[in-house]
Amino acid sequence: MNDQLTTGFHSILDYCFQLFKDKNSDYGPTWLLYRNQSLNDEIWRKAKRIRTLEEHDDIACIPEGRDVEYVGIINYCIMFLIKLDKIKGIPSNDDLTEEMTVLDTIDENIIYDAYQKNIDKIEELLIKKNTDYGDAWKSMALSSMTDQVIIRVYRIRKILMNNGACKVSEGISSQLYDIINYCIFALIKMDTSLIHMG
Repeated sequence: MNDQLTTGFHSILDYCFQLFKDKNSDYGPTWLLYRNQSLNDEIWRKAKRIRTLEEHDDIACIPEGRDVEYVGIINYCIMFLIKLDKIKGIPSNDDLTEEMTVLDTIDENIIYDAYQKNIDKIEELLIKKNTDYGDAWKSMALSSMTDQVIIRVYRIRKILMNNGACKVSEGISSQLYDIINYCIFALIKMDTSLIHMG
């Protein structure tokens, strides 16, 4: 992985992880109450806002820009991946539906460890794909990266509608990893101040 990508990756994911921890401190792991389609809809909502901002020269009614939305997408994707992993110590949707106070008993370190393990997987995949594709992201338009995110959100929707079954395609996790990687590429291309705050 080249220096720009390595530095950008670690700065962005450090920022995302700190934000995730701060929000967990404020709200607890309430995101565990999301069902899979709801998480996918949250990713869609943020991707749709990015596309709307792109099409309207970043004119917005609220002060948050595209960079904030890309960060949000990364964290929602990692939440989704954690839920798919079905980790011991993290309750299922059925358990939480029966007794929501179970959220208060979850060891936050289990969640943080799961987050970090996903960062390692994301980095490994990013290195492999970037090697195979030869820094193709550098010549892509930001709008194309947004479209790639939206396409993968739709793919996840279709996979969920098929109860997770795929005939020849990669599953939900692969789509989520790709979404994260495109968000990282976009943030690096934007050279947003967020990637210098990690």
